[in-house]
Amino acid sequence: MTTTLFPSPAWPTLPVRGEDAVFPVHRVFCVGRNYAAHAAEMGAEVDREAPFYFTKSALAVVRGGARLPYPPGTADYHHEMELAVAIGAPAFRVTAAQAMDAVLGYGAGLDMTRRDLQARFKDRRQPWDLAKDVEGSAVIGPITRAADLGALGSRRISLTLDGATRQDARLSDMVWSVPELVADLSRFYHLAPGDLILTGTPAGVGPVVPGSVVRGEIDGLDPVELTVTDPE
Repeated sequence: MTTTLFPSPAWPTLPVRGEDAVFPVHRVFCVGRNYAAHAAEMGAEVDREAPFYFTKSALAVVRGGARLPYPPGTADYHHEMELAVAIGAPAFRVTAAQAMDAVLGYGAGLDMTRRDLQARFKDRRQPWDLAKDVEGSAVIGPITRAADLGALGSRRISLTLDGATRQDARLSDMVWSVPELVADLSRFYHLAPGDLILTGTPAGVGPVVPGSVVRGEIDGLDPVELTVTDPE
């Protein structure tokens, strides 16, 4: 019998609307610069030849409603509101027309970012890992099955910080659609149930501080909330 040297945490899970079963998160893929207005506010341009990605550890995932401490190593921690896509079936080298067969559902998500570190790494042409793969930096609301939600269309995606609107756009503003993203990622990975794709953020990102209450909404989905507490 094989034993582990120390206790190993279970996969993080997300509730599924109307169901007792939960969605275990195994991998998190994040799409960069998928809204032109956000790319512009970051001083960049959208690469319209192909999307680009970064990743987060699955252990960075927490459920919406969390109370999390302001993280160490940053003085400029930012909110980014995103549509999360939950993969529920294998997909490898699929076309955009086939991609939706792999999508189980959607959730409202926050991609929290150490912006000052990200800016430093960009200037040095270094990876963004310390800026993006932060403990508790992927805050995800309940998953709604794609069949129950229907077409994404031009649903509103928005975020309030302490009750004031900071981000407000439409999912139709995404440069790369969900089928295009799933198809593109499937060229590089064997996508599998448990994978989660954060599809990029619209313009209006900004800093949070201890005491901040962040609430993100996408029409038809359960909202996602985060309360930032004092540093540990």
